[in-house]
Amino acid sequence: MKPVLALVLLCWAAAMQPAQAAARTGFQARCEDSIGETLSVLTGTQNGFRIDNTVGYRSLTVMKGRARPGQYVLGLTRTESHVSINVGGRLLIDPASGYECIAPQIEVKLYYPPIVVYVSREFAPSSCAYQEVLAHEMRHLNTYLGYLPHAEARVRMALQKRFEDKPLYARTGQAQGLLQREIDRGWMPYIKSEMAKVEALQAAIDSPQEYARLGKVCGGEVQSLLRPTRTRKPS
Repeated sequence: MKPVLALVLLCWAAAMQPAQAAARTGFQARCEDSIGETLSVLTGTQNGFRIDNTVGYRSLTVMKGRARPGQYVLGLTRTESHVSINVGGRLLIDPASGYECIAPQIEVKLYYPPIVVYVSREFAPSSCAYQEVLAHEMRHLNTYLGYLPHAEARVRMALQKRFEDKPLYARTGQAQGLLQREIDRGWMPYIKSEMAKVEALQAAIDSPQEYARLGKVCGGEVQSLLRPTRTRKPS
């Protein structure tokens, strides 16, 4: 996890020390035995995809934004990952010690909005070149869809390791704020970074060798179809 998360955990540890001195206190016993289990719910959602054949290769090249000079983008798979976290929990207050405990209830959702698969409008859907470009974009699509369960598993394991079905302790009036701060400063950046790791897998698909291969498939059909369009205005 990132350093900011470690700092938040240290803050919790400092707040908990007085309540956890020596053996289990009566307040700790009430918290651990009656407040209920902590809960971390994590779901990954896939919302399908659609194929769009209405955008020309020049516009797709601009949309991609990272094409090398002289490189044309013939197809593009676009989406963005989303993370939502809802935080709550049952509180128990001990007026005598000035502490409270909270059993965190955390719901995390990882999802993609509907993914759009573009194939340049210069290619007729019945053409060999269209099918080759579409097959390439299907590799991108399947990488996104296949990555989500792996990210979910890693995040779930990290959440379980952190909270371990134990309540968290803090000074009275501070537990919910500390928990929310840990989520905002530690868990949200961590989960977003886990979701972003899919982009390295996507970049590996778009290798120079793959682009060179696509330029030669179907007996040079890709090059012959693009050549007449290069003197036209951008689509």
